[in-house]
Amino acid sequence: NMIDKIIIHCSDTPNGRHTTGADIHRWHRERKWSGIGYHHIIRTDNKLEAGRPEYWQGAHAAGHNRGSVAICLIGRDEYNENQWNILDGLLRKKLIEYPSAKIIGHNEVSNKKCPGFDVQWWLKNVFNK
Repeated sequence: NMIDKIIIHCSDTPNGRHTTGADIHRWHRERKWSGIGYHHIIRTDNKLEAGRPEYWQGAHAAGHNRGSVAICLIGRDEYNENQWNILDGLLRKKLIEYPSAKIIGHNEVSNKKCPGFDVQWWLKNVFNK
């Protein structure tokens, strides 16, 4: 499975509310989906949680699930400093694993506000520092 995209999402839950991968898994199962659609979850309590294994195609961005890894930030559009640091470290690790992957926000391939920030601006002005 050739990974060519890393797609950043948000949980679209109230900013600062504690939410876990198990919560998202339950919500996705309630929608009759096969389970959590994201591969990685960055929680508000400074934990990086595994979601769906990367060898299993995600279910997170219609038309873009094949060949992508999904990272979900818990919140809607405000993330704490530790979440940003975890995102930074995870993206650096994933770019070593998948050097040709392009990092994008869900809103770049879908008519959604998710992940609640301009990923390309962040990559250019914060991530590459």
